[in-house]
Amino acid sequence: MKEKNKFSPYLYILPAAIIILVFRLVPIILSFIISFFKWTIRGPEKFLGLENYIQLLHDVEFWQSLANTFYLVIFVVPITLVLSLLFASLLNRSIKFTGIFRTTYFIPTVTSLVAISIVWKLIFSPQNGLMNHILGFFGIHGLGWLSESRGIFTLFFDSIGIAIPEFLGGPSLALVAIIIVCIWRSLGYNTIIYLAGLQNIPNVYYEAAEIDGASKIKQFFKITVPLISPTTFYVLIMTTIVTFQVFSQVYLMTGPPVGGPLGTTKVIVYYIFDKGFGETQNLSYASAVALILFIIILCATMIQKQLEKKVQY
Repeated sequence: MKEKNKFSPYLYILPAAIIILVFRLVPIILSFIISFFKWTIRGPEKFLGLENYIQLLHDVEFWQSLANTFYLVIFVVPITLVLSLLFASLLNRSIKFTGIFRTTYFIPTVTSLVAISIVWKLIFSPQNGLMNHILGFFGIHGLGWLSESRGIFTLFFDSIGIAIPEFLGGPSLALVAIIIVCIWRSLGYNTIIYLAGLQNIPNVYYEAAEIDGASKIKQFFKITVPLISPTTFYVLIMTTIVTFQVFSQVYLMTGPPVGGPLGTTKVIVYYIFDKGFGETQNLSYASAVALILFIIILCATMIQKQLEKKVQY
């Protein structure tokens, strides 16, 4: 009887463990092995050693896609965190129709990415898109959102007659459109997570602060922000990982060719897909790039975890 009780907990986690092993760990190991071979759809052809990794170091397209991905992360993650916390704070108050507002914010999270991408592509249409109609209402000339390869900072300074170096141009306007979609879609989930964290903060802290004469702003920065830090780090880590893996929005909203204009929206995951299943079907090179992405995400996660420990302790 004791022996049965000893092994029964493992039986409960066995299905999940099998799924993780088959669909997570095994593909990672196989991807690592494939990256050292010349491997096509037909299978391995010859051993290459580190040749794929040396090749990607000199691949301009790889570095461009990596830079586009970092632009995506740098803009999406902080803006998402700030807006999610702001909306969660508003929804945490006793207002009418709170349930309706929460549902409205969460709808993008459960909506198909294909549907979302198609709708947003129509919104960014230069001819009759809603975004240009909104800009026209404020007297701003319409923009070619998904066809503009120049950086947003270049566009801004050009409009006031100042020329800046190309490397300071920032993400292209087309990539900014992708950034907007990523932020919009991730807001709902992160807002609900923040809302759960806010509701776990005891009201006695706020009551004591009000007695001491602390303003709402001071309460937010001295009570809410520190006590919500575990939730913030969770949202930070998950949003970073998800943003590094953006694919569908780029695949469905840009092109032809996909990743345009001039490759300014080609992110690293689409680059992996293109190399592995595009014209070249170079699975070994795609696996090498995928492993580099895995290492980057792992390092980013570890840095955030170490930062979380320092903040908490």
